[in-house]
Parts: sequence; structure tokens; C-alpha cells
Amino acid sequence: MDRSKLPLHPDDIELSAGDGFRARDKVESLLERAGIVLNGNQPWDIQVLDPRAYSRILSQGSLGLGEAYMDGWWECEQLDEFIHRALRADLEAQIRVGWYDAWQLLRGLLANLQSKARAFMVGEQHYDLGNQLYQCMLDSRMTYTCGYWRNAADLEQAQASKLDLVCRKIGLQPGDRVLDIGCGWGSFAEFAARNYSAEVVGITISREQAELARVRCSGLPVEIRLQDYRDLHESFDHIVSLGMFEHVGWKNYRTYMQVVQRCLRDKGLFLLHSIGANQSGLHTDTWIDRHIFPNGGLPSIAQIGKAIEPDWVMEDWHNFGADYDLTLMAWYANFEQHWGELAAHYDQRFYRMWRYYLLTCAGAFRARDIQLWQIVLSKGGVADGYRSLR
Repeated sequence: MDRSKLPLHPDDIELSAGDGFRARDKVESLLERAGIVLNGNQPWDIQVLDPRAYSRILSQGSLGLGEAYMDGWWECEQLDEFIHRALRADLEAQIRVGWYDAWQLLRGLLANLQSKARAFMVGEQHYDLGNQLYQCMLDSRMTYTCGYWRNAADLEQAQASKLDLVCRKIGLQPGDRVLDIGCGWGSFAEFAARNYSAEVVGITISREQAELARVRCSGLPVEIRLQDYRDLHESFDHIVSLGMFEHVGWKNYRTYMQVVQRCLRDKGLFLLHSIGANQSGLHTDTWIDRHIFPNGGLPSIAQIGKAIEPDWVMEDWHNFGADYDLTLMAWYANFEQHWGELAAHYDQRFYRMWRYYLLTCAGAFRARDIQLWQIVLSKGGVADGYRSLR
């Protein structure tokens, strides 16, 4: 989007002394409700370095807060805890909706932001940032979804536990043909093929993911495709989708479920692993949309429920959203540890953007503002009942 068309571009903000003081007082008062002290000495207190930040935050909300951080207008030692406290105190509700938020809502109503013509945008902007970045940040399998930490001591164990949990939840057997919608760099496909002797077809909208996944799964009964889910017309014993549904969009939830319905054999199971919202919405956080995941959206329970009626039986609904806090903090630790070698490829503004992304998302899961669901669905119901696994 042309930045000149956006309201309150930082270079265009001019405040009188009175306006500046009022904006500062308003921000200070809001932060106090969350136990955050403006320019305080606790690690979750923010240090404002440019007074224009106050008006930018008040007028642009989430977008202004994040972009002001990227521009170095404010600092915070413990961003994750700052966001955790701000969300628990519901500070965002106290800031009026800005122009960009209203525009995002209107776009979500009028347009299908996740149409087939736009489907590959998130792959190009986010997942094709460079495999080195993700190799440095993720576990050895490059699993870019929430780990399962119940009996795990570190990220590697948490991701292995999650992949195994998925296989056990769908009752995976040797020789089963499995579809992985949004296969990433092939972590599930490789795990299922190696450990359960399954045949896997993985699809992704990222060229870099597809290339690396093919290398990772070389010699295994795995096929990796660069393909939109809407183009699938074949049968599978089971279907999984790990961390892809967030890119489907509310206008396509029903279509997505119909595609899975036509591709899943009658006695098969479908496991949906997705971040979820506590409230139904038509667009995602405005800063996340612009800088991290374009055209994304988090489904609610109501939206998923409507999409699966009347074709599916919901066999199990498992929420382990608190584990995403641990996962994101582990990713951040890896990112920081390897920044020295990444700095040759990414500038300082990217560093601040990525740090903000990982830590604020960790804070949001810690605040239970967003969730992580694994949902098991069947066609007509499991005959003798489904046994939930944890």
C-alpha cells in the first residue's frame, strides 16, 4: 500500500505543545491501568524516546504502537510482558478505532482477501524471507507451529511431541495416505513417513518451503507440491492442517471444509491445528497484517462451528494455547542467539520488527488473548466413539 495514503505518517505528525502533553498524559494514564509506568524502571515499562509516539499510538492503535517501535521511538526490555499486561488490562479497547483499522474492516467485508489470486502473497512476503532465518530460529525439523510442552524439556522435544500427538490423534497406520495442507518445510511429512511408515502429500504456497521440504523428505514416500488447497481433487485416508487455517480467511472457511470433505475417505479423520480468537472477527491485528502475515485472520469457535455444519462430527477440541508462549520465547532465544550471522542479510529495522513480532505474540498467548486449538473431525462420527488423547 502507498504509505502516502495512510493517515498520520510519522513524518507528517506535527503537534502543538498542548496536544503533545495531552497525548502523553492519556498514554500514561492508560498504562497505569496495566501496572506499566511510563519511563519506569521495571523491565515491562516502556521508555519513550520520541514524543511523537504518544499521538501515533493513540491515533493508530496497534499499527502505530508497532511501527513506532520499529522506528525506534520507544523501547522496552521485556516486550512480551508489556503486551501481556496491556492485554490483560484490555487497554486496546480504550483506544479509538483508527482509519487503518476501519479500512481493514471494510476490506474484510467487501473483498475476499484470501482468494486464489491472492493466495500466494503470504508465501512471498513471509515464508520466502529466506530459509536461513527459519533454520536459525526453529527446531532442527523447522516446525513453524506451536510445540506441545506437557512432558518436554526444550523446543526440540516439544515439537517432536506435537508431531507424534498429531499422528496418534488421527490413528495413523503404516501405508496410510495422508494430506498435509500447509506442509511448511516438511516437518510433519518427514516425521509421519519415518516414524509411522505413512505416505504423505504436502502442499504449500511458498516456493522456498517446497524446495527445502523436497530435500528434507528425499528418499521417503512423500510428495511436496506448490499448490492451493482449492485445487485438490483426490482421496486420502487422513488429512492434517497444522498452522495454515489462519491464512484461509472467514469468507473461505466453508469452502475449505468442503475441500477437505471431498478429499477425505469415509472412515478417515481430519485434524485441524490452528490459532484461534476468543471473538469472531473479519480481519487480524493491523500491525500483523501489514508486516508479518498479510490477509490473515484468526477463526473463532463460532466461525469454525458454522463452517463444519452439517457435514462434520466434532470428535475432539484440545486447547493448549499457553504452550505457544513457551514456543515463541524459544524461537526468540534462537533468533537472538543467531542474529550475528543473520545481520548480514537483514537490517536493523527488520530485527526490531521480528523481535516485536515474536515477543508480542508470546505476550498475547500468555494473556490468553488468543488460543491454539487442535480439532479432530470425522465424517459421520467414529463408530465406537473417539478416544481423546493428550
